[in-house]
Amino acid sequence: MSRSTLGAAFVAVVTALVSVAVPASAAIARPVVTRAALDPALVAGRGATVGFAEQEAENARTDGTVIGPDRSAYTLPAEASGRRAVKLTAGQHVEFTLPAAANAITVRYSIPDAPHGGGITAPLDVTVDGGHRQAMTLTSQYAWLYNQYPFTNDPDADLLHPDWWITECSCVPAATTPPPVVAKPFRPNHFYDEQRLLLGKTYRAGDKVRLTVPAGTPAAWTVVDLLDSELVAPPRVDLVAANVLFFGADPTGRRDSADALDRAIAFARRAHLKVYLPPGTYQVNRHIIVDDVTIEGAGNWYTIVKGHEVKLGTPAPDGSVHTGVGFYGRDASAGGSHNVHLSGFAIVGDVRERVDTDQVNAIGGALSDSTVDGLYLHHTKVGLWFDGPMKNTRITNNVIADQIADGLNFHTGVTDSVVSNNFVRNTGDDGLAMWSEKTENARNTFSHNTVQTPVLANGIALYGGTDTTVAGNLVADPIREGSAIQVGSRFGAEPFTGYVRITDNTTVRAGTFELNWKIGLGAIWFYALEKNIDADVQVTGDAFLDNTYNAIMLVSDFPVKDLYSINGLKFADLRVDGAGTSVLSARAAGSASFRNVDARNVGAVGVNNCGSFNFPPTGSEFSLTDLGGNSSWLAPWLLPNTITCDDRPPVVPPPAPSTW
Repeated sequence: MSRSTLGAAFVAVVTALVSVAVPASAAIARPVVTRAALDPALVAGRGATVGFAEQEAENARTDGTVIGPDRSAYTLPAEASGRRAVKLTAGQHVEFTLPAAANAITVRYSIPDAPHGGGITAPLDVTVDGGHRQAMTLTSQYAWLYNQYPFTNDPDADLLHPDWWITECSCVPAATTPPPVVAKPFRPNHFYDEQRLLLGKTYRAGDKVRLTVPAGTPAAWTVVDLLDSELVAPPRVDLVAANVLFFGADPTGRRDSADALDRAIAFARRAHLKVYLPPGTYQVNRHIIVDDVTIEGAGNWYTIVKGHEVKLGTPAPDGSVHTGVGFYGRDASAGGSHNVHLSGFAIVGDVRERVDTDQVNAIGGALSDSTVDGLYLHHTKVGLWFDGPMKNTRITNNVIADQIADGLNFHTGVTDSVVSNNFVRNTGDDGLAMWSEKTENARNTFSHNTVQTPVLANGIALYGGTDTTVAGNLVADPIREGSAIQVGSRFGAEPFTGYVRITDNTTVRAGTFELNWKIGLGAIWFYALEKNIDADVQVTGDAFLDNTYNAIMLVSDFPVKDLYSINGLKFADLRVDGAGTSVLSARAAGSASFRNVDARNVGAVGVNNCGSFNFPPTGSEFSLTDLGGNSSWLAPWLLPNTITCDDRPPVVPPPAPSTW
C-alpha cells in the first residue's frame, strides 16, 4: 500500500528485486559476517562492541526465497536488517556457517499473525552439521501491530482515530463524504521477533547451523532475517551474597518469586551484601523496588526474570492499567533511589500492546549514582524509562530487543549520565531518547551504541536539553515517521541550550520517507516545531551511508514556518556515501556552515533549499556558509541562499556503500 512513497525511480529498482529465488547451490563459500548488514570495515569504531557475530540470512545457503530489498513501510523486507531476508515454507531451510566457536544463537524471524490477531506459534528445527536436532518454538504473539498510534493487535479494527488525516486517502475520514473505505488490516507493522537458544555444547568455526521449517507447521511461511552466534561464558557464581534461593525464590518459574526477591533485597541491605540470582527462570509479575542494593545474575543467558502482564482492578495513581515484571527505582517525588547496581540477568516481559499510561518497563523510576550493565531486556514496553530528577547513572553493555515502545528514554531532569555500548534492535518507538519535557536534561552522553530497525520514529532522538553528546554510535534501518538521528524541538521539550555535539556516528539506510508529509527526511534531521533551535550545535566526523532520500534535513512544520528557525549549525568532516536526493534539504529559516563535507553518489541537487517557503526575491530564508574543503555538492552557485526548492525530487537509488 505504500510502495509509491519511494518515488518512481526507486520503486522500479526495488520491485525488480523484491522476490528473488536463491538456490542452495548459490552458497557463499565462507561465512559472511556483517554489522548492520554491511562489511564491518565500513563501520569500524562505530556502535557497540558485542560478543556475537551477525550473519544475514540472504548471505547464507538456502533453498528458500530472498525477499527485498524494500524500504516501503508496512512490508516484511523493510523491517528486516539490511532490508532483505529469506522466506521459507515447510521443508525449506537456511544454513549458516559459524565464523567462530559458538555455543549459542539468536534467530531474528517473523511468522504470520493469527487470522484475527493475537499471534500463533510454530516450530523451527535447529541442527548443527546434521547432528542433534533442537526445536525452537517461534511466536508472533509479540509482533503484528496495526492501525494508527498507539496501535492495536486487532487486524479487524476500524480506524482508531477517524478524525486524523491519513495519507491513504489524503483526507480526514470522519470529515469526508462519502467516507473512504480503508483496507484491513490497516498499516500492519512490527513484524519481527527474536529468540535465543543455547546449543548445549561448543561448536567450531566452520560448523553449519541449519534452520529448517518442519512439515506440518501451522505457519504459512517463516521469514528468517539473521542469525547471531556467540560463545557464552559459563554461569557466574557468587558465594558471598544473599542468594535468592535461600529466601524462597523458585528457579523453575512455576511459583511467583517476587516476594522472595523482596526478602533477599531487604536482607542484603541490612547485611551489606549483594543479591545473587543463580541460573534459572524466576516468575515475577510486578515491580521490584530497588534502592541502595546490588543485584547480580549468573549471566543474562542463564538468569531470567520473567513475568506476565497483569491487569489492575483499578488504575494506579500514575494511570497504569497493567503491571508486570520490572526493576524500579523509587519515584522522584519520593526522593528516587540511589546506589543501585543491576547486572548479569535477563528481564523478559509479556507486553503485547501499547498503552502509554502503563508502567510496564523492564527498568524504571529514578536511579541516581547507579549502574545497569549486561542485561538482556525483551518484550517489555520500554527497556529503560527514567523519570527524573536523577543523576550520575551509567547504562552499559545491555541488549534491548523487541520493545513495544522505546529502547531507552531519559525523561525529565536526567543529568550527568551515560548510555554506552548497548545494542538495541526492533523498538516500536525511538531506540534511544533524551526528552526534556518540562524539566531539562543536562550533560548526558549516548556513546558507541548500536540501534537497528526502529519500526517507528528515530534511532537516536534528542528533545531539548543542555550540553548533550551523541558520539560513536551506529544507527541502521529506521522505518517510518523518523530517521536515524533527530534533534527536535517538540513534545513539550525545554529548549536546547549550551552545546549539542553529534560526533563520529555512522548511519546506514536512513533518510526515510515521512508518510504524513509525503517527503523524504534526512539521516540526521533537525525539527523546529515548538521553539527555535539555536544552541551551539556541531555535527562532526559523522558518516551518512546509503541514504534513501537526504543525508541532512532542517525542517519547521508549515503552520509555524515563520515562527521558528534553525540557526548557526556547524557541519564539519562529514562523509556522505549515497543520497537518493540531496546532501542537504532545508525547509526552514536559519543558517549553517560546512567544512570538509565530502559527498558522492548524490541523486539530485546537492542543496535542496526551500527556506520557509516564502520565496522572497532576496533568496531563501536559509543561508549556507562554505568554510572550505567541501566537494562539488556545495557548488558556488548554491551560496549563500539560492532557492533550489523541489518539494519531491525524483529518487536515484545510490550504489552500495564502499570504502572511501
